[in-house]
Amino acid sequence: MMNSFGHVFRVTTWGESHGPALGATVDGVPPGVKLDAVMLQHWLDRRKPGQNKFTTQRREADEVRILSGVYEGETTGTPVQLMIENTDQRSKDYGDIAEKFRPGHADITYWLKYGIRDPRGGGRSSARETAARVAAGGVAREVLKALAPEVEIRGYMTRMGIHEIDRARFDWDEIERNPFWTPDQKAAESWAGYLDALRKAGSSVGAVIEVVVRGAPAGLGAPVYAKLDTDLAAAMMSINAVKGVEIGEGMQAAMLTGEENADEIAMGPDGPVFSSNHAGGILGGISTGQDIVVRFAVKPTSSILTPRKTITRAGEPAEIVTKGRHDPCVGIRAVPVGEAMAACVVLDHLLLHRAQVGEGPRGRIG
Repeated sequence: MMNSFGHVFRVTTWGESHGPALGATVDGVPPGVKLDAVMLQHWLDRRKPGQNKFTTQRREADEVRILSGVYEGETTGTPVQLMIENTDQRSKDYGDIAEKFRPGHADITYWLKYGIRDPRGGGRSSARETAARVAAGGVAREVLKALAPEVEIRGYMTRMGIHEIDRARFDWDEIERNPFWTPDQKAAESWAGYLDALRKAGSSVGAVIEVVVRGAPAGLGAPVYAKLDTDLAAAMMSINAVKGVEIGEGMQAAMLTGEENADEIAMGPDGPVFSSNHAGGILGGISTGQDIVVRFAVKPTSSILTPRKTITRAGEPAEIVTKGRHDPCVGIRAVPVGEAMAACVVLDHLLLHRAQVGEGPRGRIG
């Protein structure tokens, strides 16, 4: 149970890392939206493994198939069923850990909760599950394109381990030019050597990803239990390996005074304008019309070659080394996943907003 998220635009993912296939059932898709597998494949290609030496060398085409909900290139309003076949599983790599728990991994909590677990790649706890989310996010993007074409969603890496970008060198065009999805060319160059050394040592490192939603209208979200930032935080936190989420200034807001933190308001030619965006585009759970900024931290990949102490299912002390093909920095492929989750949440709240108050904000100023 509990494999679904969303209110109106609702996504249910299914499948395991080493099963025959995985995918998503996407419900609440409006009818008449142009959609085909090629549109979704673009986003999956950004996430798929084996594209360079900095990601897992598992070779998956990640080809998505649309099994239902589309007729003659348009959505019908019924559930869109998406499937991605697994073609490069190497389950034998996990034979040595079937009786042991990997430190830092969900192996032990799955066992304590269910009394059974799939050790082949981690089953549902594997980052492989996120391929289904990216496919669902592709559906959300096409619906947003039809209903709110001004909305743009972009993610990028701002930190790898102790190394952070220099925001003075921020370049939107650079994001697509390097394997780390970072807007800082010099950072990308230095990160390459740093991560290559970790990769060769069989180790891993964490990262911080930032996702910005531009062009979202004011009024998305609702007070208290359906806050836009609540759902964004939950969506990002649900991504495997994520350990922290911030909106706007996030934790840094605790170090600001009221004067520093307040985003002052003035009246512009087209409505209210803000002097800054410490709130990350959301006040009281409702979007302001500014850029929505969400940031999340991804822990280091738990599967490493360095021997670690653990226990067996029988409770005996043991030592474990995780072989196989793993990401030295899973944060790299988390960038398109974060974008996909933001797309799903923003579309969900756009549909909720229209259902309650119609198009556009109700309040008028001036």
